[in-house]
Amino acid sequence: MPSESVLFAFGLTLFAGLATGVGSALAFFAKKTNTRFLSISLGFSAGVMIYVSMVEIFVKARIALEAALGPTRGYWWTTIAFFCGILLIALIDKLVPSFENPHEIRDIEDMDKEELKKKNLLRMGMFSALAIGIHNFPEGLATFTSALADPTLGISIAIAIAIHNIPEGIAVSVPIYYATGDKKKAFIYSFLSGLSEPVGALVGYGIFYKYFNDITFGLLFAGVAGIMVFISLDELLPTAEKYGEHHLAIYGLIAGMAVMALSLLLFA
Repeated sequence: MPSESVLFAFGLTLFAGLATGVGSALAFFAKKTNTRFLSISLGFSAGVMIYVSMVEIFVKARIALEAALGPTRGYWWTTIAFFCGILLIALIDKLVPSFENPHEIRDIEDMDKEELKKKNLLRMGMFSALAIGIHNFPEGLATFTSALADPTLGISIAIAIAIHNIPEGIAVSVPIYYATGDKKKAFIYSFLSGLSEPVGALVGYGIFYKYFNDITFGLLFAGVAGIMVFISLDELLPTAEKYGEHHLAIYGLIAGMAVMALSLLLFA
């Protein structure tokens, strides 16, 4: 596998992961959450990920597995791998206690110091960082694998996951800041939580690169499709609706699908 392709894929994964730092910076400098914009952005991200998973990634996985295993077995294994990806990310989500779950996101202006003093803020922030790190690990593998298979596809997925990571940066940095009064420490922990995405990419590549053939690629790609669909339906859309009106989230979703469809048509 060409080293340029690997470096490009890793760079995209690093970009997506470090978007948590953007969320951290927004939390410190924004006086009020722009809920309408955030709702549309998260819906847009979900639209990109759902469309590309079902229209492009699943199809490419099926083609690879059918070429290696035959039409019937290939289709079966594509479907099984897809739902295994969903099961993997669902189990990760289930194992994270709801108190520390980074997807229970709050508005910047709601992070009132006096109110939050009543809780163990440092513990909350640290566990949020850990939880986000665990969630971001398979996302890193998803971005990396997609970029290796198709650089254009990888760029779209990296942007979608980067948008998704911005509110997570807020969830980590604000509790730690109010617990310690140290913006630098809050930013560092938020920044580090995003590094699990490139780590996920490196671990996945280290495990699979020697065995990278049509079967490995197809199984991984189908699993990635499942991971991305679950993230979109379980995390992005509910959070988009929390931040804004139902229709704003749906308009963002449709816009994301349309942009992804257009990009696939233009670069086909």
